[in-house]
Amino acid sequence: MGIVIVDVCSANAITSINIEGIIESEFPEVAVLTNECLSFCGLCAASPYAMVNGKLVHGKTVDACLDNIKKAIKKELAIFA
Repeated sequence: MGIVIVDVCSANAITSINIEGIIESEFPEVAVLTNECLSFCGLCAASPYAMVNGKLVHGKTVDACLDNIKKAIKKELAIFA
C-alpha cells in the first residue's frame, strides 16, 4: 500500500481513463482505490474528481483533473522527501 492514497468514485468521469494504471505506474508509492461512492454526488455528476490523502482534487475535464491529481500527489510526496 502506498504512502499516498487516491480515492475515486466508480461512477465519476475520471474512471473513463485507466486512472489506477496511469497513477500507479508513474508514482509507485501511490495506491489508487476505486470505491462505490464517496458521497460527493453533486460534484460527481458535474466534474471529474478524486480524493488525494483525503483532500478533494477536481478539474473541468478528465485531463485537467488528472493533471491536478498529479500535482497534489507531488505535493503530498514532498512531505516525505
